[in-house]
Amino acid sequence: MSLDNRPVYTGGCQCGAVRFRVEGALGDASVCHCRMCQKASGNFYLPLVSVRGAKFEWTRGEPKRFRSSNAAWRGFCADCGTPLTFEAPDGIALAIAAFDDPEDIAPTIQWGIEAKLPYV
Repeated sequence: MSLDNRPVYTGGCQCGAVRFRVEGALGDASVCHCRMCQKASGNFYLPLVSVRGAKFEWTRGEPKRFRSSNAAWRGFCADCGTPLTFEAPDGIALAIAAFDDPEDIAPTIQWGIEAKLPYV
């Protein structure tokens, strides 16, 4: 908790080159099954949580970014490749697995279910 009793979340990439801190309530937590998220994460889906409305800062380094579509950028660690962000005009979402305590963040929404793999 912060000094004014707001929750504080921390996280970063696997190698430690990029770290972040979020102070305040997190937004919606979701799982995206779209092909872009599958490819960006190298997985069946990508769990993300919005930090819109919270105080968000990079505390060590910053991710490298690539434009994955006309509407979004994705951030990842340039050293170890850990997926970190989905950045769109309406805000930033962080990869839930990049948090130090991901078990505290449970997805409640699914996106891109038209691309959901049948065995998931």
